Amino acid sequence: MKDQKELQKTIGGFFQLQLSNGEEYYPSLIKLNTTRNALEYILKVQGYTKIYIPYFTCDTILEPMLKLAVPYEFYTLDKQLDPIVDFEIGYTECFLYTNYFGIKQHTVEKLSKNVKNLIVDNSQAFFSKPIDNIDTIYSCRKFFGVSDGAYLQLNSSLRLNIETDISFDRLLHLIKSIDVGSENSYGNFVENDKSLENNDIKKMSVLTQKILSGINYQNSEKIRKQNYNYLQENLALINELDIEIPLDAVPMVYPLLISNDKVKTKLIANKIFVPTYWPNVFKWTNEQMFENHLAKHLVPLPIDHRYTIKDMERIVCVLKDIIHELAS
Repeated sequence: MKDQKELQKTIGGFFQLQLSNGEEYYPSLIKLNTTRNALEYILKVQGYTKIYIPYFTCDTILEPMLKLAVPYEFYTLDKQLDPIVDFEIGYTECFLYTNYFGIKQHTVEKLSKNVKNLIVDNSQAFFSKPIDNIDTIYSCRKFFGVSDGAYLQLNSSLRLNIETDISFDRLLHLIKSIDVGSENSYGNFVENDKSLENNDIKKMSVLTQKILSGINYQNSEKIRKQNYNYLQENLALINELDIEIPLDAVPMVYPLLISNDKVKTKLIANKIFVPTYWPNVFKWTNEQMFENHLAKHLVPLPIDHRYTIKDMERIVCVLKDIIHELAS
């Protein structure tokens, strides 16, 4: 017998936007609207009474704690971006660690064995598979052309009863950038970011799910690795961040740490757009702290599937010219 949904299916009318059919990268994980709501989901279900978070993180992470009135405390990182855990984590408390730039999976694996109530923030490490029984969060829009979307592995059988999100009205910056470029769509991108603040926890929208089902993930992985390796071969000697990455890592960016305030500005002037991770860190830290140094001097170079080795060559060439100019 046909189910009710199939019987009521619309036939005819105009065509929808045509998207490829395929499978999502994490089809079995909980699909939610945002990563901050994925964290809120964990805090609600697990009932944690306090959370430890790194100084070096985006301030949007505070949103669920403020909503739920869950106390939080900052911890520091060492020069390898490993956490300095010099405190006791209580039975009902949890510890959040970020898999920075998608290159810290070895640290995640160590922490999963030694730290209780661990939450792994894989928002910068989409391709790092979750470890069994560890609460793990993923961001979709940091890696792909979607306006929202998050995945959650939850170490609990409990599920919240939530509505499905609707995201068609968040698509303007993605579509507009195809026609007129990302520079002319940046204002719309910022508006979309703003629209994601203080939303209720919802299931991932049908539209976002559909877009994620049509992505060539294998190709995206391959290109990111190639681009990262090219930059590492050419920039390792000037990179103050010396971290050995796992062979199977699929980084989000190439994290170049270089102690000169002007490098980032000059790259942007050459239309190589690099963000600051994260301006809020300056408010949370002092100039003697490593996290402050990271926020000030880290240059996250783009390596994603939109770019070729030729683009990486241009980045290296422009960077070397900038460094030569600043040194003379």
